[in-house]
Amino acid sequence: MAEVSGVVTNEMKVIVFQLMDKEYAVGVEVVESIEKLISITKVPNTPSYIKGVINLRGVVTPIVDLRERFGMERKPLDDSSRIIIVSLEEFEVGLIVDAANDVIDIPVDSIGPQPEVVGSVESEFISGVAKVGKRLLVMLNLDKVLQPVKRVTTDEI
Repeated sequence: MAEVSGVVTNEMKVIVFQLMDKEYAVGVEVVESIEKLISITKVPNTPSYIKGVINLRGVVTPIVDLRERFGMERKPLDDSSRIIIVSLEEFEVGLIVDAANDVIDIPVDSIGPQPEVVGSVESEFISGVAKVGKRLLVMLNLDKVLQPVKRVTTDEI
């Protein structure tokens, strides 16, 4: 349940983005901004899904290619590719996605438990699946997705 101006609601506001032909979502409370692609500086000796770092408004931010992190087929970046800047526990990271579609409110009770297999994304990265109309949104568990990124960036960058 979310509390907005003292009123408890049964909805959660999420950012919807696309990877391959599936829609994924993260809560807006962790999203700092959505950026067009900018120049990424490579960092040696990091996992291949960590594309490097960017200097975004004076903050050096590691960039993760979610397709590669999830073991999906690579795709050249294009005009619809975006970097979603998320913040977890004072740690900022950018996530490269195919497109950032929209911001929507989803009923909390529409979020079901994660199925064992959802496409090619490991189930540990998924916190649940939301059914919104005809859409199926895979809710990401960013703590699990970013766990090795936090370790690498704090130790090596």
